[in-house]
Amino acid sequence: MDLQLNGKTALVSGAHRGTGNIIATTLAVEGATVALHAFTQQQADEAMADVADAVMNIVPVVGDILTDEGAQQVMDQLAGHGLQVDILVNNYGSALMGKWDSLSIEQWIEASNVNLFSAVRLIQHCTPHMKQAGWGRVINLSTMGDHQPNAIMPHYYAAKGALSNASVSLAKELSHTGITVNTISPGLIHTPEIERAYQVRAQKKGWPMDWERLQDKIVEHDFPNPTGRLATREEVADLVVFLASPRAGFINGQNIRVDGGAVRYV
Repeated sequence: MDLQLNGKTALVSGAHRGTGNIIATTLAVEGATVALHAFTQQQADEAMADVADAVMNIVPVVGDILTDEGAQQVMDQLAGHGLQVDILVNNYGSALMGKWDSLSIEQWIEASNVNLFSAVRLIQHCTPHMKQAGWGRVINLSTMGDHQPNAIMPHYYAAKGALSNASVSLAKELSHTGITVNTISPGLIHTPEIERAYQVRAQKKGWPMDWERLQDKIVEHDFPNPTGRLATREEVADLVVFLASPRAGFINGQNIRVDGGAVRYV
């Protein structure tokens, strides 16, 4: 399937590592020019060193999008490359730990800055060009916890829930502009960080250390779902790239779960 992404420019936040990196490279493989966002120059250099295919059109941009100044820095670098954003993928976020009885108000504010305001800053910068062009895509990465939050990390789930809510509001605000806005809400994703964290837990609990058998324990205890496994980063990236394409032009204002059927309601 030709996703018709040639000539489109995508900005992927937090693309120096993890799922964001796979999203960025997948967009590039499909023909988009990709601005790979990192917070520091070292992160950007390391991510670019791992780009296997020199033919892919990926350029690094650096800035702390937790501040207005850092977000502006990212946009200035894009302009320096002669780029305007057609596709914004707000991938960056962090599952900050905490419990109701110990979280400070400052930690609640921090969770919102990381998981909501960082996306809002980039949306405010990028959507004016999309309006002028009469075409654009905004794709926000949330979590299945915005449907089904846990007792722990309430500040994180609240911020992600607000992001998902804001996505629907933005889709309405951008009616008749040619811009679509969608949210993707994954469950647990198999990343090196997740694997390492669960291997530490496995040592404490006496669980198997090899991934295939450890994954069975994770599904049993933490992430029950009909597929019996975790998502891969590539599965999340494939959905992002499809929603970014002109072929997904009638999918708008949606929150699509990539959770293997873990959330059990229609």
